[in-house]
Amino acid sequence: MDIFAEPNVPHVSADDVKKAIDSGEQTILLDVRTPGEYERAHITGSINVPLDVVECDIRAAIPDKSAKVYVYCLSGSRSAHAVNRMIQLGYTNVFDMQYGLLGWRAKYFPLA
Repeated sequence: MDIFAEPNVPHVSADDVKKAIDSGEQTILLDVRTPGEYERAHITGSINVPLDVVECDIRAAIPDKSAKVYVYCLSGSRSAHAVNRMIQLGYTNVFDMQYGLLGWRAKYFPLA
């Protein structure tokens, strides 16, 4: 069990996110790391809304609260917090990508 995990936050694996991307599924990839981290490497097609501004900026970045959103950070801790907050804000189809970019890189999936 992950000691940093948020209770009741739905999770998805890096494999599941990659399959969704490859199949052309309508999803939004949300990176909640800092802008500097995002610039160094991110999943192609993702948008960056850092965790510290999710609460005030997420509505403008993702106005559709029913859109399927996969949220990631470096390890999965910040993204779990972001998903929890988004659920509190009324988002209904949002998932934390377990192990974040570390899990993505471990699978040798591409980065931008």
